[in-house]
Amino acid sequence: MEQPEDMASLNEFGFLASSIPAPKVEITVSCRNLLDKDMFSKSDPLCVMYTQGMENKQWREFGRTEVIDNTLNPDFVRKFIVDYFFEEKQNLRFDLYDVDSKSPDLSKHDFLGQAFCTLGEIVGSSGSRLEKPLTIGAFSLNSRTGKPMPAVSNGSGLWMEGLRTAGPEASGGVPGKKCGTIILSAEELSNCRDVATMQFCANKLDKKDFFGKS
Repeated sequence: MEQPEDMASLNEFGFLASSIPAPKVEITVSCRNLLDKDMFSKSDPLCVMYTQGMENKQWREFGRTEVIDNTLNPDFVRKFIVDYFFEEKQNLRFDLYDVDSKSPDLSKHDFLGQAFCTLGEIVGSSGSRLEKPLTIGAFSLNSRTGKPMPAVSNGSGLWMEGLRTAGPEASGGVPGKKCGTIILSAEELSNCRDVATMQFCANKLDKKDFFGKS
């Protein structure tokens, strides 16, 4: 079966299926002082996490949090569970959006900022808790909606062509300036190797045999 183009494979990320089992880490996301993009209420934030391929350096969407209505200081309940490879640099990217509709198309929502880090940074921080500023940076305009979309970066520099400098009228923020803070917390999930024994019983089953019970 062919691998879909928009899906990331294990080999593409440099993961070896038969290698030593990696511990799983649970990432919790919170934000403070996000941009307010709504006129009559506060933003309805959503966080999207991306992972970067080891070979081709392309970003792939890993998952999304839930949308929290009317707040600039969200504490997202939905968490990201990732494999932690000690010997690899696992680049992560977090994009924040103000959700304006039920559409899953991110280009239809307002971009609030982004942050880059590695999984090792989060795990190695004091208390496994990392705070980073969200920035607007450069952007490209979506051809259909005209809304600014976040720049794609390798974590050390922008490499997309045709990027523009975001102005206050376009993005709601000043390029390169802080537009809130993202708080990332990591917790290692323990592997459960316990054995559970369960017993089942039933009452008043149908009688299926002609000369006896079921």
